[in-house]
Amino acid sequence: MTFTATVFIGTSLDGYIARPDDDIAWLTSRGESAGDLGYFAFLDSVDAVVMGRNTYDKVVGFGEEAWHYGDRHVGVLSTTLPEDADPRVTVYRDMAGLVADLDERGIRHVYPDGGRLIQSFVRAGRVDAFVISVAPVLIGAGHRLFGELAEDVPLRLESATDLGGFAQLRYTVEK
Repeated sequence: MTFTATVFIGTSLDGYIARPDDDIAWLTSRGESAGDLGYFAFLDSVDAVVMGRNTYDKVVGFGEEAWHYGDRHVGVLSTTLPEDADPRVTVYRDMAGLVADLDERGIRHVYPDGGRLIQSFVRAGRVDAFVISVAPVLIGAGHRLFGELAEDVPLRLESATDLGGFAQLRYTVEK
């Protein structure tokens, strides 16, 4: 069995997910007026969340109230996070081990979160859909959602919705 993966993320109009110093206040401050943009309904649709080390550190830094993952499987792809750092997570050292373990667990729908992790999933051909909420702001610099690719990734637009000033774009990856 193999899982499907859906990216759910917010970006600036110019394609950044965080400022150079990892700040996301430009997103969270605007997001407060737009609501959760469907995040919690989306989270209910997944049975595993996988994030990179930077995203894990950011989520943990927000405190317990930001740990919205409940009892679903949570993985962190990191070469530096100690394997016993957090009893709520499984630490993976490489993409091959992560994919093999998720398949072995019978995971059906994965939410990859974090810029570099998403880029790794895209390059590995492991993303099936994107839900991108575009904030009405240009920030000019920072961490881009997408990095360099060896080849095009063809997408099919499923919907474009105005959510309180945010444009939420839903794409399916054409495989």
